[in-house]
Amino acid sequence: MNSKTLACQIRKDCLEMAYLSKGSHIACALSIADIVAVLYSDILKFNPEDPKDDKRDRFILSKGHAGSAVYSALARSGFFDPEILKTHYANGSILSGHVSHKTVPGIEISTGALGHGVSIGAGMAYALKLNNKENRVFVIVGDGECDEGSVWEMALFSAQHHLNNFTIIIDKNRFQALGKCQDILKNENLKEKFELFGFKAMEIDGHSHDEIRKSLKVTSKDKPICIVANTVKGKGVSFMENDLKWHYKNPDEEQYKYALREVESEYDQ
Repeated sequence: MNSKTLACQIRKDCLEMAYLSKGSHIACALSIADIVAVLYSDILKFNPEDPKDDKRDRFILSKGHAGSAVYSALARSGFFDPEILKTHYANGSILSGHVSHKTVPGIEISTGALGHGVSIGAGMAYALKLNNKENRVFVIVGDGECDEGSVWEMALFSAQHHLNNFTIIIDKNRFQALGKCQDILKNENLKEKFELFGFKAMEIDGHSHDEIRKSLKVTSKDKPICIVANTVKGKGVSFMENDLKWHYKNPDEEQYKYALREVESEYDQ
């Protein structure tokens, strides 16, 4: 499945999961759909038949509340039956609201406590490097999540140990749980800050598949990589875009059907 087709499917799956489960965080999942689609279509080395294949790349979603986007990508990449997506958030389901590795093939680690996933990713990259492995580690982290001190401890550690097998992608949708990032704790100039911390950093359009793909292929001789991806919270559904309430709300039937039509029409163009 090419990245455009997968991005469309991820958005449709996420909308269905939010609608059926009455769960939250739909807008967060929509903002990373394009990044996740390019990762699983064109970048990551993985084997659905053997999720723990030693040759696989590692991917961690540090902003674990957007887990429905990754669940969709895994299901559509052959890790498990897509019908299981319909059980998301349900009692007894393997698909919890925040992404979980428990019995879910393809998930490396449970996340949700912000700042932890990106730190674990650095540890994985360090271990792979110590063992002379060529696997790469990719982590998606939120811009609001970058308020966490552990993110900057990770940055210092990654640069000091020259983790050139490690790429972090910052989902810069400019919102966090209680409002706009700039109103809560200003943390702008992320590209420049990570450069000062010793990363090779770049800034892209987080919805341009060409830019995403190109940036994810960037390597360095001795530096970790930081990609600041400018995104839109709720991307693809007009009434959800840049509206904080969709961090928490779920669509009713009318909203769900309208949102599906918008997503499908966008990708038919």
